[in-house]
Amino acid sequence: MSAVPPAPRRALICSIVLALGALVLPAVPASAANAWDVPRDATVTVRGHGYGHGHGLSQYGAQRAAGLGKTYRQIVRFYYPGTRWGRAGGTVKVLLTADTTRDVVVRARSGLTLRSLGARRAWPLTRVAPRANRWRITPAARGRSIIAYRTKRWHTWRTVPGDAEFAAGGKPITLQTPAGARRYRGILRSASVAGRGRDRDTVNILSLESYLRGVVPLEVPALWHRHAVRAQAIAARTYAAFERAAAPSRHYQICDTAHCQVYGGHSAEHSASNAAVRATRKQVLTKGGRPIFAQFSASSGGWTSAGAFSYLKAKEDPYDRWKGNPHHAWRVALSDEEIEAQWPGIGNLTRIRVNRRDGNGDWNGRVEEMTLTGEDGSVTVSGDTFRLRFGLRSSWFTFRVS
Repeated sequence: MSAVPPAPRRALICSIVLALGALVLPAVPASAANAWDVPRDATVTVRGHGYGHGHGLSQYGAQRAAGLGKTYRQIVRFYYPGTRWGRAGGTVKVLLTADTTRDVVVRARSGLTLRSLGARRAWPLTRVAPRANRWRITPAARGRSIIAYRTKRWHTWRTVPGDAEFAAGGKPITLQTPAGARRYRGILRSASVAGRGRDRDTVNILSLESYLRGVVPLEVPALWHRHAVRAQAIAARTYAAFERAAAPSRHYQICDTAHCQVYGGHSAEHSASNAAVRATRKQVLTKGGRPIFAQFSASSGGWTSAGAFSYLKAKEDPYDRWKGNPHHAWRVALSDEEIEAQWPGIGNLTRIRVNRRDGNGDWNGRVEEMTLTGEDGSVTVSGDTFRLRFGLRSSWFTFRVS
């Protein structure tokens, strides 16, 4: 996918939904099953629809709906039926996965302060070391934090009780990570991890609205139709509010990758997507008075799929199929050797059979269960397992053997 403008990415099911257990859907009648014999040295062409799990909002569908004159409110109500409007504010704690070291290193800047959570005290760092170009928090024994600054070399300034954090009065702070420098609004905390000794995570604590500024342009192109971008802002804000409520006491509430939703901080912001965040300020979708699990994916393929909640319905999506959507229909060619390499215990692959689908759309929908049979044995796997093994865009696929 092109990085400029950034292509949509999908928000995957996080731990809260996994904890709900496997959702068992009714089996599709046996007549829906399909089977293909696979001769030696065959090419297996996989044809499919959609990109992602297909729950909730289709990002390309939203773009098409906006182009047809639908407002962001109409778009999100279509993809999340049975919900109501609500409001959410406050702060959110984001795990920054790019910072893989124990310490937190930031560039010196005007207004930078250091706060000790244990001492409940803050210090203005510019007064402490005017010539410093870096500041660092390093974990120490008994839960303490060592604070140091760098000029031409590192100097230890003091050790403070408990965790510690940097702030700059709401102005962006530049975080140094093994992956490079990135700017973040809000607070950068060196947060202790329960049960892991001196290990620390870097956690960005900031307002929900500021967080959205670093999410929306990484999930959809900021220059898409304004109502499509606003619909994404609603979905992302609601998703974050749901996750926050699910982890009230953990040292972070949401991550910054596609396992939650992609977040790039101040460095990722774009004026157009910032405008979409402002235009939808604090608006979320609710069910029973609480923010919903507003999952979304790049493309539904023409049918959304049923999720773990009543508002994540399987329904036909008339907006997903249009010439600007590169994910509505796709194909991938695999050799039988590639498939055999993933499950070597079956030996030479001789047959592929789809046992169960979800019953919606072309080929009777997304694959739920399939069996691969070889000369030495067979294996039954889910459609999602097969998809992930080969990097397929979704579990909505069928086969052609040649």
